[in-house]
Amino acid sequence: MCDGREDDGCCLLFCIDDIAAMITRDRPVIVTAALPYVNGECHIGHLRTYVPADVFVRMLRKMGYDVLFVCGSDTHGTPIVLSAESEGVSPEEIVRRYHEHFRRVFSDLRVCFDYYGSTDDESNHRRTREIVEKLMERGYVYERKVMLAFCERCGRFLPDRYVEGVCPYCGERARGDECDQGCGRHLEPGEIREPVCKVCGSPAKFRERTHYYFRLSAFADFLLSFLKNLGGTANARNYAIEWVRRELKDWCITRDLKWGVRFPNRDDLVVYVWVDAPIGYISFTEEALKLKDSENWERRWREIWMENRATIIHFIGTDIIYHHCIFWPAMLKGAEYSLPSAVVASGMMTINGKPLSKSRGNVIWVADFIKRFHPDTLRYFLIAHSSHTKELDFSWEAFRTRVNNELLAILGNLAFRVLSFAHKHFGAEVPDGEIEDEVISYIIKTRDEAVNALFEYEFKRMTDSIMKLADFGNSYFQREEPWHLIKSDEKDRKRCGEIVKNTLQILKAVCVLLEPVMPSKMEELWKQLGMESDIHEVSMNEITIPLKSGQPLEKPEKLFKPVMS
Repeated sequence: MCDGREDDGCCLLFCIDDIAAMITRDRPVIVTAALPYVNGECHIGHLRTYVPADVFVRMLRKMGYDVLFVCGSDTHGTPIVLSAESEGVSPEEIVRRYHEHFRRVFSDLRVCFDYYGSTDDESNHRRTREIVEKLMERGYVYERKVMLAFCERCGRFLPDRYVEGVCPYCGERARGDECDQGCGRHLEPGEIREPVCKVCGSPAKFRERTHYYFRLSAFADFLLSFLKNLGGTANARNYAIEWVRRELKDWCITRDLKWGVRFPNRDDLVVYVWVDAPIGYISFTEEALKLKDSENWERRWREIWMENRATIIHFIGTDIIYHHCIFWPAMLKGAEYSLPSAVVASGMMTINGKPLSKSRGNVIWVADFIKRFHPDTLRYFLIAHSSHTKELDFSWEAFRTRVNNELLAILGNLAFRVLSFAHKHFGAEVPDGEIEDEVISYIIKTRDEAVNALFEYEFKRMTDSIMKLADFGNSYFQREEPWHLIKSDEKDRKRCGEIVKNTLQILKAVCVLLEPVMPSKMEELWKQLGMESDIHEVSMNEITIPLKSGQPLEKPEKLFKPVMS
């Protein structure tokens, strides 16, 4: 096995494919992040999906994988129509406003998609209609007459979010499509009891209406087989298997709205948002490939989404596991499209131990947060504070502790201390010396731990292992006491230079490994190390390539500011 000292391209290949058999270098990797619903501003709870997905993509690229990262705005559905009506503007205006808001937030946080689209793009309308028509041809979509809530005062049938009432299963107050206050069950049109129109507050009456249903119940056996082999996190897989074993009901896939993707051959119905939203993953891939490979995009798109020749990984929140692990794969199977390889579900987020709630004011807006603190400190907290599948509780005290006790006291201290010493005593250059076996071994050990954790979607464990390497750098520098050696004879000064170079090598390795978590701050550190390459393009092989003796070092600047209580 390669010892990692030569840049021969082999030192990274330490049986990674044995660790994650489904992710191989002969297949492209398509990573998607759940589409943000553009009905309001981005809060920190949203970021539990996007930041880990971005970290995952950046790490894969450092390991030489061919990765495409796509996302986009979820633009249809009743809430957007309700918001538009309350403001006296069009749904297009609401979508445009918040679509651009999310694009800005992602840019500020360095969440870098290869393509960020909109489900209202013509390509997604076209792809959605094509898939729905295919499902109809194959007998998986059928007409059904249902009793639907009708408001006589407003003079219209009421889509799900226009209705409130009582859950037929648990008796709690519920909205038209979900028992959001009680058992959490999905509710089909017509199921809710004692319906009330949310627009005018009048009691609604049930009237007969024809809608279209997806024959989800026909996919029970397929789903059980599919889910047993689905990669990703166990919470997604186990939750979905429990639902399939319990009961599968056919889904109504049309709504009485004007805003959305028109259902084929019907001017009075649109496709349910949970049909056209995940299809965005397909249409966004199409648009991304057109930009990256204009000549071969269609062939590559078919290989990915029609021929099962790619690894497709969805990053989502636990609140939409049902949609991504049951409804979505059944729809793909029915339309003869490629199936996802893995679903990675994050735990929910709380603030000060209480559920995140915009209505109760228990919310932190990302735009406000990054006006006060560097975006990378938020990225770090979201990754390092809790295991990905566990609940993450944000508090200002926890944030302060993470920044001050880890980023500032460990990593920031190591960087400023060693670089300042090199500037003062070695002419702002990397000293002469060999990289010691102890240092190389610790770096390789850290790399292996980080990659293993990555493929288990344990991003906290990955980050913890890298920070332990930084802590080892501090311990190594402190143990060797170079400040005493620099004052002694030539032999001791030579040893002092070796210590500094080895510590700088540790810092270089930390920089490469931590760049996916903190891309902006590691870019700063990379430049302070005198590196001329682009840290974002650097291979993981770089971590064991010795720094060049005599390489100029930039003037050290403190990487992190303390967070005051």
